[in-house]
Amino acid sequence: MTAPEAAAAGHVDAVPGFPGGTAVSHLRVYDWPTPDGLAGGSPHLHTASTEGYVVVRGEGALETLSSAGYTRTALEPGTLLWFTPGTVHRLVNVSGDLELLVVMQNAGLPEAGDAVLTYPPDVLGDAAAYARATAIPAWTEFPDAESAYAAMAAAARQRRDLAVEGYLRLRDRVRREGPGALDDLYEAAVGLVRDKAAGWHHHWERGPHRQAEATRGHIADLAEGEGAHLHESAVYTADHPPGPARRNGMCGMLQVWDLDGARPVG
Repeated sequence: MTAPEAAAAGHVDAVPGFPGGTAVSHLRVYDWPTPDGLAGGSPHLHTASTEGYVVVRGEGALETLSSAGYTRTALEPGTLLWFTPGTVHRLVNVSGDLELLVVMQNAGLPEAGDAVLTYPPDVLGDAAAYARATAIPAWTEFPDAESAYAAMAAAARQRRDLAVEGYLRLRDRVRREGPGALDDLYEAAVGLVRDKAAGWHHHWERGPHRQAEATRGHIADLAEGEGAHLHESAVYTADHPPGPARRNGMCGMLQVWDLDGARPVG
């Protein structure tokens, strides 16, 4: 059985995955005003994954705290940028219609917990308090779409505002003290993800590692004049998961694709 045949038969591991073991989503950045008067998303960082943006509509800015200190980068259609683990990032929606394509390294890791919001220290230092502040109610908890959307939006806005509160204090410290002011946040972030991280290996193994190993094999075969893998060429597609068309993410309303449910075309 070829890889495309196995994928068509429902063998998830036979699907080659999105290029590079990444995930892609479409993001409409929140236009809700924040405590400092700006509209935008929830400041946060990733502990193991690099994230990239391609701006497709609107104007805005990306505020970051990293080893370079505080920076603010203007966003407009066509802007491409990416940032590595540990970079605190905050999207600001200046025009009110900022939309991005988001490419996330290590598909599945952010959903498995590789994201830490910049809450005030008392919340970051208490795993139970952090979980309560971060939770968004499930779509299925409500009798109708209207009440579900309202409750989910309220929870997303509340956690966004709490993350902005902590971020503004942290940004002031970074401006005064330099990147060393991030040390406490990094320590708290590691503490929050430590127990989850042991379960992240399978995402890496199924995604970027498997694809890198496949490429290694293809290059070695081609160098020997072999090209058997070319006979397994195929086109794949993926649908949106069940439920609402867009979901409340950390930075805005997300449209995602179910890459685990990918299937060959034709």
